[in-house]
Amino acid sequence: QVQLVESGGGLVQAGGSLRLSCVASGSIITIYAMGWYRQAPGNQRELVATITGGGWINNADSVKGRFTISRDSAKNTVYLQMNSLKPEDTAVYYCNARILTTYGYNNTYWGQGTQVTVSS
Repeated sequence: QVQLVESGGGLVQAGGSLRLSCVASGSIITIYAMGWYRQAPGNQRELVATITGGGWINNADSVKGRFTISRDSAKNTVYLQMNSLKPEDTAVYYCNARILTTYGYNNTYWGQGTQVTVSS
């Protein structure tokens, strides 16, 4: 079994900052890519940013220059530093990871989500 646990969400005013964290634990051999997705009410879940084990980063155009994804592989943790937040960033943010488990399964796992609300 694998668990992803997010933290760091909350309420912030427009222009403010938040830092999200996600820790993966369980029967893990290797974590390939980790990332963040978000889903606002009435919208589909969308990519925010991903980072591979080799450090290759993919960002959504809507967050470039404002959000920074990073990873501590030794801690099985991925971070999302969010600066210059806008009301349209309001959403539930989900952690995502592609993991090879000790059972030999190569699967994608999701966290439970953390709410980010940006007030205008």
